[in-house]
Amino acid sequence: MSEKIKAIVGHVDINRDLILLLAIGGLYSISIFLSNTFVNIFLWKQAGDYGTIAFYNLAVYIMQPITFILAGRWAKKVDRVIVLRLGVTFLSLFFLTVLMMGDYAEKYNVILGGILGIGYGFYWLAFHVLTFEITEPETRDFFNGFFGLLQSFGGMIGPISAGYIISKMEANTGYTTIFTISLVLFIIAVVCSFFLNRRSADGEYNFRIILKERKRNRNWRRVLQANYSQGLREGIFLFVISIWVFLITDSEFALGTFNLIFSGFSFFVYYLATRLIKPNIRKTSILIGGFILYTSIYLIIFFKSYTILLIYAAIIGIAYPIIYVPYFSISYDVIGTSWMAKEKRIEYIVVRELFLNSGRVSSIILFLVVTYLFDAEKSIPYLLAVVGIGHLLISYFFRDIYLPKKKLDEENIEKENEPLINKEVAEEENR
Repeated sequence: MSEKIKAIVGHVDINRDLILLLAIGGLYSISIFLSNTFVNIFLWKQAGDYGTIAFYNLAVYIMQPITFILAGRWAKKVDRVIVLRLGVTFLSLFFLTVLMMGDYAEKYNVILGGILGIGYGFYWLAFHVLTFEITEPETRDFFNGFFGLLQSFGGMIGPISAGYIISKMEANTGYTTIFTISLVLFIIAVVCSFFLNRRSADGEYNFRIILKERKRNRNWRRVLQANYSQGLREGIFLFVISIWVFLITDSEFALGTFNLIFSGFSFFVYYLATRLIKPNIRKTSILIGGFILYTSIYLIIFFKSYTILLIYAAIIGIAYPIIYVPYFSISYDVIGTSWMAKEKRIEYIVVRELFLNSGRVSSIILFLVVTYLFDAEKSIPYLLAVVGIGHLLISYFFRDIYLPKKKLDEENIEKENEPLINKEVAEEENR
């Protein structure tokens, strides 16, 4: 590695597969941030009700874990790189379908959500497993942080560019343009995947035994509880805030600006978190980030204005990196030191995603029930205050996690004597 690269990333050993995985993740992030934020608005402008958006997102988070189970089997029996390509292909199909349906998209909201969920399931299963294999404990914080930088960069240029394009074009021409650009970016990501080394796994695929492992392994149980609480917050927040910004401003460009502020702060804090958050302060970092994230909710509950929403965007842009860099690293280290981690790494990823999406589904079902029984505008702020505690609970669940340092050290020594392609590691959305 050259001295210039070292000055940027620090003294971290990186390889071709790690760079390719970051490139694919970066293309994914730009494409999703460019268009996915505006799919909810695209549907809202056609339907004008929260139910349509909620059912669209519910379909996403029901199909995603189902696909994860199937993708896990295929990744184990065939190849996780092929599964990654399948994911990107279905994501391309999603945007192609949106383009074909046009003004009738809101009538097929569940179908669209299902296709997107399938794409997410294949993509994220493969991405997580490849991250698990390609990163080492000593490169994990770097990868998580640098991937966070790429996500933030995508979040900075994607929504603001899309908002500008939509605002400057007539009717739905702007939406057609950004959905087409996303389609092209996903095609490029598919091409990049052909340069990744093929990776297969041995052994029988059985995620149920890893699901049962939570009863014996306290660390693993805590990780799953944290993932459920993470999903509980994300289920509603992922679409409600975007709709609020659009309702207050009636402008896609304003929504793009909101995401620019969020991602701009997130971009710089991810870089700092990558360099400054060391293993001994991971839990403290998660607690601080969770506290900031939860208390910021009350800003938008009590003060609804575009200025306040921009301040909120800046605050959560600071909080998320402080949480996610150590959160993902601890989660991966727990898996890496768990029972049969080498043989069952795919099953660990599948089970973790099942809990994450169970939290999201629970959140959206709660949203549908509450908004059906009560006035939506009055009840949503209370819902945000309740489910918004999800990320703060991560700190509560992680407080009792203790990793066996000796085992980690022994694994590192063993990996140094293995060929790079066969190294088995301890593990890492977004997104």
